[in-house]
Amino acid sequence: MPKFQISNFVSRLQDWKPQTKYDLIVSNPPYFQNSLKNPDKGRELARHTDTLSYAELIHHSVRLLNENGQLALILPAEAETEIRALAQNAGLHLTRATRVYSKENKPPKRVLLAFSIQPGQTCISPIEDTLVLEDEKGGRSAAYSELCREFYL
Repeated sequence: MPKFQISNFVSRLQDWKPQTKYDLIVSNPPYFQNSLKNPDKGRELARHTDTLSYAELIHHSVRLLNENGQLALILPAEAETEIRALAQNAGLHLTRATRVYSKENKPPKRVLLAFSIQPGQTCISPIEDTLVLEDEKGGRSAAYSELCREFYL
């Protein structure tokens, strides 16, 4: 089994200058663009793209990834087209897109996107799938339960 090292640093992505590059960057970046601000400044900073735009996120992720690196993002569904275009323009290749629905008959709420620096077979035909979180009764769907089963008692 490969060894993984996970490190946590407090820094603006734009200012981060590590000694080495990364195999994988996973980000749940600020979501909201041009929307109503939260009165709590901490929440506003965490939720809005004012201090980290999608373009900056992509640019600095490419800068920080090694030659075989991958970028994984969770975003609002309405940001998918913009992020995919920014990533493509930066030389990233989409490998997977999972659209996340709260319920089957609703529009997607989130999208999980995975990109790689190197093109590969999944870049030619990326994996595209869906995940529905709730069943018709409002409980966890079977797919969501299976995905998270190791995290619940």
